[in-house]
Amino acid sequence: MTTTLRPEGPETPTAAGGRTRRWQICANGRPVGALRTTTVPRGPQLWGEISELEVREGWGRGRGTFGALAAEEVLRGWGCSRVDADIPEAAQPARGLAATLGYTERMRNMAKRLTTAPELPPGVSARRIGAEDFPDWLEQAKQGYIHDLLSSGLSEQQARAKSDADHVHLLPQGADTPGVVLRRLHGAGPDPLGALWLALRVRDLPGGGPLAWVMVVEVAEAHRGHGHGRSLMLLAERECLAAGVHDLGLNVFTGNEVAIRLYDSLGFRITNRVYGKTLI
Repeated sequence: MTTTLRPEGPETPTAAGGRTRRWQICANGRPVGALRTTTVPRGPQLWGEISELEVREGWGRGRGTFGALAAEEVLRGWGCSRVDADIPEAAQPARGLAATLGYTERMRNMAKRLTTAPELPPGVSARRIGAEDFPDWLEQAKQGYIHDLLSSGLSEQQARAKSDADHVHLLPQGADTPGVVLRRLHGAGPDPLGALWLALRVRDLPGGGPLAWVMVVEVAEAHRGHGHGRSLMLLAERECLAAGVHDLGLNVFTGNEVAIRLYDSLGFRITNRVYGKTLI
């Protein structure tokens, strides 16, 4: 039985400046599954994404493997240097397939439903990061992000390109970007304890409500180990609820075990895992 990949429709541009196309996985010309390939510009590079990969029940027989490998070939032809696959936590067979094909887990998505605004610990307060503080904060945020990207397996060129592109895209108006919360946490001393970057509406959930996203939680190096990461996360929950948002998500790199334990203790649960590999 011959397995082929057939376009379901034309390529379409994405809002981020890439392109996307949906494909049918066919057995002897009969559709038995589908997938989508997408390119995402990361500075001077293109990254690929495989999404919507599914094979109808009873039609497995290696067709998921065929679909993933065929998608990689499409993305190579589109000039992509890397490929990511965002896999739901419940899809264990898909995670196993990714590992078999040489993908490694880079990152986890976690989420929490918010109900009651928590109190901040005594002795700490939050202050807005304004235009005068933004350049210094942004440089620190970029360096921290590059460090995490390098730890997740990216090359230095890939990490710097992704960091520059992401910050330009997500903060086009700097500290005054609409829908963005930038805060520094302060204690009794003159120096900030840490900083929070929160996007109040990254997308709408199927039920209709907005999903906020923790973009950066960073504790100053001199103040680590004293629970300030938890305080920043409590601040994020308070800011969400003050804006009428009841669902909060975040990304955490797989190697950051300290952060994973913190988020788990606060009631966040894994929703997706991101696997990736280099396309040669």
